[in-house]
Amino acid sequence: MPISIVIVDDHPIVLHGLEQLFARHDQDFAVVASCSSGPLALAAVKAHKPDVLLLDLRMPEQDGLAVLRQMSDQRMTCRTVLVTASIRDEEVVEAVKLGVMGLVLKESSPDALLDCIRRVHRGEQWIERETATRAFRAVLTREAAEREASATLTAREMEIVRMVAQGLRNKLIA
Repeated sequence: MPISIVIVDDHPIVLHGLEQLFARHDQDFAVVASCSSGPLALAAVKAHKPDVLLLDLRMPEQDGLAVLRQMSDQRMTCRTVLVTASIRDEEVVEAVKLGVMGLVLKESSPDALLDCIRRVHRGEQWIERETATRAFRAVLTREAAEREASATLTAREMEIVRMVAQGLRNKLIA
């Protein structure tokens, strides 16, 4: 049985290219739906219950993480691979927390994407090592800095630091 896939990307040329890639490997993959937005992706996952959701991270209406949050809220389960041109460390961590099993940069080869989807379908996690290492190192460094700050600063100083981090103005903080 081919792996059923829902593809989501807001760029028509990328969406078409992905459809063509999977069509050339139709013994292994079957595209059951192609979508250009988060809301359409949610509807397609509900309707088709694909083996794998290939989800663009950056979309104007509703980004990939928002789609994943909504899927989680609605208890929709689907193995998901994020595809993106770039990703911030915090987004990697949130994506993993939301159940993403694969992460492919758009600069990767088509064969890497196909391999990722096969592995994710088997239940394996496939995230480029350098991306994952960088993201988790940044989170650990930030957590260590927070622990150090809380050990050094008073409760009021920590409160002020949090307000500054939220972007509040001095007048409002005072």
